[in-house]
Amino acid sequence: MEDGKLTVRAVERALDILLCFTEAEDLSLTEISVRVGLHKSTVHRLLASLEGKGFIIRNPASERYRLGFRIWELSANLTHSDDPALILLPEMERLRDQLGETISLYVRDGLERVRVQAVQSNQAIRRVAPIGARLPLYVGASSKVLVAFADAAVQQSLLHDASPSQAAVSPAAFLQQLEEVRTLGYATSVEEREPGAAAVAAPILARGERLIAALAVSGPSNRLTVEEMKHIAPTLMEAARRMGKMLK
Repeated sequence: MEDGKLTVRAVERALDILLCFTEAEDLSLTEISVRVGLHKSTVHRLLASLEGKGFIIRNPASERYRLGFRIWELSANLTHSDDPALILLPEMERLRDQLGETISLYVRDGLERVRVQAVQSNQAIRRVAPIGARLPLYVGASSKVLVAFADAAVQQSLLHDASPSQAAVSPAAFLQQLEEVRTLGYATSVEEREPGAAAVAAPILARGERLIAALAVSGPSNRLTVEEMKHIAPTLMEAARRMGKMLK
């Protein structure tokens, strides 16, 4: 039984190492060790195993590591037929061309939101949105949408485990914000998470009003002003409704 626990622990640690590469293209042994909180000798052994299976590639010249080709072999066998990130991509590109700003698709994962798809603005000054980024669920336009249209249990968990006070908003004020989002059908944010950035988001609801994702438009706050976000909100909500009809 003890050996089984050790094996599972080793698997978890190896997966933690692989997940480090969601935020960086290549990393040194020291950088990986710091990120996963393990001694370098332990990380080195795990990296050697991952390298042997083709999941990690080591550059002998720089002594830096990156994902191996085996990762791409696995991803080639993913089922894409019902993946919203792929199904909705053409519509997201259409919305980007229409509004001229970066378009993102977020889903909720526990008490975080994850950017699963993004279409970058073509403007010189733009909001860069890396796919796979994890962000807190208590701040930002997309977070408000994902919480406002979620089950009450999700809202209570957020209030209990990740208090909106972290965003300088009282629980009562936060719940009031959620009610306003449900009434308006969209949410806005100005420099709530990042200085100089603004966003407006709307829910993508499938059949039965089931929340699938938050569709967001983001850009520099001096261009995406409160007035401008109100102006484009109907276009955003219409795009979200159209996308919802495309999903099962």
